[in-house]
Amino acid sequence: MALTDSNMLSLGTKAPDFILPDVISNQDFSLYKDMESKGTVIVFMCNHCPYVVHVINGIVNLSEKYKTKGIRFVGINSNDVLKYPDDSPEKMKQFASEHHITFPYCYDESQAVAKAYDAACTPDFYFFDSKMSLIYRGRMDDSRPGNSIPVTGKDLGLAIDNYLERKVVSELQYPSAGCNIKWK
Repeated sequence: MALTDSNMLSLGTKAPDFILPDVISNQDFSLYKDMESKGTVIVFMCNHCPYVVHVINGIVNLSEKYKTKGIRFVGINSNDVLKYPDDSPEKMKQFASEHHITFPYCYDESQAVAKAYDAACTPDFYFFDSKMSLIYRGRMDDSRPGNSIPVTGKDLGLAIDNYLERKVVSELQYPSAGCNIKWK
């Protein structure tokens, strides 16, 4: 496990479109197909990373909290499953069931989506407004495995709250940190 910080894609970047298989619904998920949401959080994640495992319940809690406010979450696993079989689509489906994930959890086999987003680590968070412009990227909060700081989702949550309340989303944003994406 190599601790890696997110690359911090430029604010204002338009979300690269994608169509990926969602292991939960067993259907393809198209980012731009359903544009009814007020905003979209994309999380690059996987099943085996201890940083993801540490915060997964917090991610699920945030997704449930903000779903009722019109914010959708989408998880994407871009890891090389030949080298990391615990991240296979079958294991993704099992992981989603165990952690009560209700948002799409998509498999990026080609890793093209991770590259388009300049994703670097798991977890890596991107929050886009209703026009799919990036307004937040970075960490969920400052909790990490072993640092005794509780998982709260405060950084990502504050960005979403400020956006929903039509307040300024601060450009002072801290990178996420976790395992590097397992590139082919």
